[in-house]
Amino acid sequence: MTSPSPDTLFINEIFFSIQGESTRIGLPCVFVRLTSCDLRCAWCDTAYAFDEGTEMSIDVILKKVEEYKCKLIEITGGEPLLQENVHLLMKRLCDERYDVMIETGGHRDISGIDSRVKRIMDIKCPGSLMEKRNRWENIKLLTAKDEVKFVIADETDYKWAKEVIQKYSLTARCTILMSPVFGNIENHTLAEWILRDHLRVQFQLQIHKYIWDPTTRGV
Repeated sequence: MTSPSPDTLFINEIFFSIQGESTRIGLPCVFVRLTSCDLRCAWCDTAYAFDEGTEMSIDVILKKVEEYKCKLIEITGGEPLLQENVHLLMKRLCDERYDVMIETGGHRDISGIDSRVKRIMDIKCPGSLMEKRNRWENIKLLTAKDEVKFVIADETDYKWAKEVIQKYSLTARCTILMSPVFGNIENHTLAEWILRDHLRVQFQLQIHKYIWDPTTRGV
């Protein structure tokens, strides 16, 4: 999606909540959710962001973010890298000394992301039905401050993720996050696989789905 104006973005929602994932889990965080996604993951929980959104200037976005008086920001989607002006937004936020993260599906080039931004990059497992869309070239761009996320739907996904971790020596490159698809497999099942295999990953839950009803928006 390309904005018709040079300083605008299509925004699905901006909200203040508890960070439900990543190494910043549990912290208050402002989320800026961009409209549009070119993936269709089988377990997607934000399909409403595919098309719903309002065009906003970056100045208006920054003003709304400032109102929450929180310095931790996550840019998410949808797929935020579909909109070129997201790079300008991230630069402006970093210049204002916000602690900025971006969550991306991993199928878009991450090389242009401001070096001050923490990149949280999905690697899509077979259960997502989007495995073939992974952009493997991104892996070599990851640094120690970045994070890779695997969303696990079943044991096939888990075994596949283990192979990817080993093939690309991911544990030596950055933090690895592993989470179960909500409601798909038992939390303890994935935890037990990780412990059994002494896997050097960070198990995580989408804790916002336990604080609020899992279908609630804006949390």
